[in-house]
Amino acid sequence: MTDMSIEGPIVVFLGPTLRLSEAARVLDAVYMQPAAQGDVLLAAHAYRPRAMVIIDGQFEDRPAVRHKEILWAMAQGIVVIGAASMGALRAAELSQFGMIGVGLIYRWYRRWPFAPDDAVAVLSGPPELDFLPLTQAMVDLQRTFANLARRKLVTTAERELLTTTARNMNFRERRLEAIIRAAGCPEERVKDLRHELVGQKKLDALLALRNARSLVQANASRGSVAWVATNTFVRDLEAGGIDSRLVNTYRLNS
Repeated sequence: MTDMSIEGPIVVFLGPTLRLSEAARVLDAVYMQPAAQGDVLLAAHAYRPRAMVIIDGQFEDRPAVRHKEILWAMAQGIVVIGAASMGALRAAELSQFGMIGVGLIYRWYRRWPFAPDDAVAVLSGPPELDFLPLTQAMVDLQRTFANLARRKLVTTAERELLTTTARNMNFRERRLEAIIRAAGCPEERVKDLRHELVGQKKLDALLALRNARSLVQANASRGSVAWVATNTFVRDLEAGGIDSRLVNTYRLNS
């Protein structure tokens, strides 16, 4: 369902972090696939939203969503919120310009600006399978290992070993069971621990969706950021088959 109120809908870019059916129960919005280069610009023209929530983003098959187009959206008066995955990364990078970040992962990237981007990355299925996650993100695994240590289900040494093992894996291979096995844990430990995953990305995404309307209302009257098109940005759009003239034709209230 879509809230087509006079103030315009909220657009949400969502993928493997949270099932669409779960998200739709929390926030009535326009749900789109994970954001890639140009998608913010195109969604703005298609839906005339008052706000966007970026949770997931693409970065392999297509170029990642550009900082410049998020700044463009905010310059048009669109409130932009980020959380959980690519959204948390961009919100941490653009918070000083007015992008709103939500959740623990966003705060982590704000505190540690040189933290690796692949800490939120997962391997996922195709759009036809709703981007079903096939691996676990490093941020979820770190939270899982911390939780296991706190509950005395693993020792401090085991927690450090599991964390190091996971970090040394490519994000396309990070699965809790595979990590436990690679760390040399006996098979019975694998069976005991494999259902203990903490889904911090999902928790942050749900928090952002639950608070989206109040955040939009609180920030709707905030002044727009300054924005200037650069040659590089325009060339990137055109290389992606997007009409760069769109950056100069948007009017939120038209």
